[in-house]
Amino acid sequence: MIFRSVVAVIAGCAIFAVSAGALFALSGQDAHGEASVPFMVLAVVYGVAFALLGGYVSGWIASRAPFTHGLIVAGILALGAGISLIVTVSKGAIWSQVTALTAMAPAAALGGYLRARTSRHAKKADVVDSSC
Repeated sequence: MIFRSVVAVIAGCAIFAVSAGALFALSGQDAHGEASVPFMVLAVVYGVAFALLGGYVSGWIASRAPFTHGLIVAGILALGAGISLIVTVSKGAIWSQVTALTAMAPAAALGGYLRARTSRHAKKADVVDSSC
């Protein structure tokens, strides 16, 4: 079970990290540089969506304690953003780190929560179906 949990958290983090890396690489935008407001809005919406997906997938792969796995993904995301913020604070723009801390990390936790709710409803439905 520990191995599955580790894989689940790595997968959840990878979904967020790879998608973020792809967005910045394909757009040519520096993650620590100034950006236009439309790009920042796009990046935040995109980041929240992939953080949510990462938390959800982490909970799905783990198959137990999905909310806890989403919280762990959120914590790792927040830790990375916090370290990046400390390193970058006087050397560049910090919008990406601040939004990762305030919107994307909570979205990863929400993804785990949504998976927990989905899996609970699925188990209840299975119990109802088996009694028919």
